Amino acid sequence: MSITTRILSAIGLEKRSTIGVNGWPVPLSASAVTPTTAQSVSAVYACVQAISETTASLPLILFKRNGDDRERATDHPLYRVLHDQANPEQTAIEAREYMQACVLLRGNAFARIVRGWDGQVRELWPLHPDNVTVNRTSSGLVYDYTKDGVLTRLLAHETLHLRHRLGDDGVLGISPITAARGVVELAIAEREHGVGTFTNGAKLLGVLKFPGKLKPEQRTAIATSWASQHAGGGNAGRTAILEEGVDFQAVSMSLEDAEWIASRQFSVEEVARLFRVPPTIVGDLRHGNYSNSVELSRQFVTMTLRRHLVAWEQAIAAKCLTEAGRRTYFAEHQVEGLLRGDSANRAAFYSSGISDGWMLKSEARKLENLPAIEGIDDQPKGATSNATPAPQPYPSKQ
Repeated sequence: MSITTRILSAIGLEKRSTIGVNGWPVPLSASAVTPTTAQSVSAVYACVQAISETTASLPLILFKRNGDDRERATDHPLYRVLHDQANPEQTAIEAREYMQACVLLRGNAFARIVRGWDGQVRELWPLHPDNVTVNRTSSGLVYDYTKDGVLTRLLAHETLHLRHRLGDDGVLGISPITAARGVVELAIAEREHGVGTFTNGAKLLGVLKFPGKLKPEQRTAIATSWASQHAGGGNAGRTAILEEGVDFQAVSMSLEDAEWIASRQFSVEEVARLFRVPPTIVGDLRHGNYSNSVELSRQFVTMTLRRHLVAWEQAIAAKCLTEAGRRTYFAEHQVEGLLRGDSANRAAFYSSGISDGWMLKSEARKLENLPAIEGIDDQPKGATSNATPAPQPYPSKQ
C-alpha cells in the first residue's frame, strides 16, 4: 500500500479500485449491472434464452464405442441423467438450461455430482454460482458451497464446473456482461430514459417562469399541483392553463433529437454481438431476409452453439467418467434435433443420406421414431439406391 493510499484511507477518502475480476475494468456506476438487471434488457434475455434453450433441448446422448462403430449406452446410469432426469426434482432440460444460463450471465456453472455404490453418476444437482467459492489447494481445486449458513466443501471430482471463458487466474470464467459491462449499462440507461419519458406523459421537461419571487411553500404547492395535473401517461395531451404572467419554457431535447429510437435499435445489435447471436435469432429483422436468415441460422449452430456444446461434452468426460470409462464411453449432442420442426429439410436430409449411401432407410425410420420394417434395407444384387431406370423403347404404333 502506497503512502498516498494510506493517507486517503486515514482521512476517509479511500480510493476504490476500478479493476474487476481478472483485471477487467469496471465502471464506477457498474454496481447496478447484475445478472438480474441485465436480463431486464430484452436483447440480453433473448440471447441468453436462445442459447440456453437450444443447448438444453438438443438430445445429449451417451454413446459406447464398439470397435469402429458406436451405440447408445442406454444401460449406463449416466445416460438417464443426461437425457431424461438430472435429479429427482429436475428434468435434464431444466437442469441444463439453468446451468447454461449461469454460464452466460455469471461466467460459471456448478453442479454437485452424486454417485452410486458403483461409482457411477446417479444425479446432478445445479448449484447457484453466487453461493460457490473456488479455492486452489495443494491437492487441487475445492468448491465451498454455502446455503442457509451451512458450508459444504466439494472436491474437484464431485463438482461439474462449466466456464464461459477462462480468466487470467485459470480457475473462473468471465461472462459477456462482465467483459463488456458498459454495453449492458448503456442499454439499461436507454430503457430507463424511455420509461421515464413515457411515465411523464411523453412531455418535454421545462421551466415555469414567474414574474415575481416565490416563497418556499409556494414553490412546493406549485410543483405538486403541476405534477398531479400534467405528469404521467394518464395526463398526456392535457392543456396547461397558466395565470398571472406565468410562462412555460421547454429546456430538453425530444426523443427524435436525441435519436433515442436509433440508439435502442443499435443496442440490440451490440448485445447480440456480445453473445455472438445473429440479430435475426432474437427478433431483429431490420436487415433480415429469407436468404441471409437461413445462413444466419446455420451460423448460429456452427459459430454460437458449437463452443457451448463442446464445453458440455468435455466437462462430462472429465468429471462424470473415469479414465477407463472415457476409453469406452463419450457424450455427444445430436444437432439434427434442430430439424425436428422442419419436415421439408428433415426429409431432404434423409433423402440425401440414403441416396449417397451413408444412411440406411432403417436408420432414418429409427430417427423418426417409426417402427422397423423387415427387409427395408434389402435391395436386388447389383442395384444402387440412386440408380435411374433404363429407358424404354418407344412403343410401336402397331
